[in-house]
Amino acid sequence: MGKAMFYHVTRNPLEVTVANLLTRAVGQGMRVAVRARDQARLEWLDAHLWLGDKASFLPHGLAGGAHDADQPILLTTQTTSPNNAQIVMTIDAAEAHPEEVEHLERLWILFDGNDPAAVAHARGQWKAITAAGVIAEYWSEDSGRWEKKAQSGGEG
Repeated sequence: MGKAMFYHVTRNPLEVTVANLLTRAVGQGMRVAVRARDQARLEWLDAHLWLGDKASFLPHGLAGGAHDADQPILLTTQTTSPNNAQIVMTIDAAEAHPEEVEHLERLWILFDGNDPAAVAHARGQWKAITAAGVIAEYWSEDSGRWEKKAQSGGEG
């Protein structure tokens, strides 16, 4: 069983945090499914990932194509993961369920710390996930660098 990691995004734009986390995951040979609530947001993220530095290109695709299973990073609105992701990243209050952590290395929940509704939604997700006994970590970038501020379950 993996763990859930909540990222309270306040300093860098979402696309920067997403790219940084994806770079680390792909560098470790992990497959990732990035889940959002709507297709337009995924298309926006897709465009940002394509426009990144060529030296740090992140191989990815939008779900619904013929090669979904081959994608190291799959951008999707679905809770299924045809690319056999070891990590699921949720953005924009996308669904995240405690039971899916059982089959993952990580569940990354990114939320906009400048949006009160996003913070409230993340708090609800934290309560549901930790109540289910899943190890969860809360990370904040308020100090200018990412720091773990809280952990629930397991050893910290």
